[in-house]
Amino acid sequence: MAFSLYAATIPSFQQILGAVSGLLDKAETFCAQKGIAPQELIQARLAADMFPLAYQIKSTTVHSLGAIEGVRKGVFSPDTTAPPETFAALKARIAATLTALEKIDSAEIDGFLGRDVRFAFGNNYRDYTAEDFLLSFSLPNFYFHASTAYDILRWKGMPIGKRDYMGKTRTKK
Repeated sequence: MAFSLYAATIPSFQQILGAVSGLLDKAETFCAQKGIAPQELIQARLAADMFPLAYQIKSTTVHSLGAIEGVRKGVFSPDTTAPPETFAALKARIAATLTALEKIDSAEIDGFLGRDVRFAFGNNYRDYTAEDFLLSFSLPNFYFHASTAYDILRWKGMPIGKRDYMGKTRTKK
């Protein structure tokens, strides 16, 4: 089987973003059932020097669709805007990302092979090929932020498990 950059990235982004959306639905329900202010979860962090749940959710969109947009432009810079501050806004960001990913043509992504991409943040930069950027930088960051979001919610007492994190897996048809 030939390597497909599309198959190695886009379906995984869609799978985990779908799961993250489900986690947000469960978090909203959990807050309502337990009488917890939504901001208690949205601003929760595992350690004082870590970013809160809202940032982790935003970063799943940055390291999926944002990474694809960066490859298209030839440069990726982290999104330093403030994350959405409500469950509705977080879910809308995930939904918009999933909609945009659905519209991406596999031939476009597979055509990225060998293309130059620069990670640029202030005076810090690193040069990659598109495939190395997506597979060794964006995908690990994407999974890190999705896992951290899951971990924050689990730590706050939500009754969730691995299936909630994994979402709908791609089974043989």
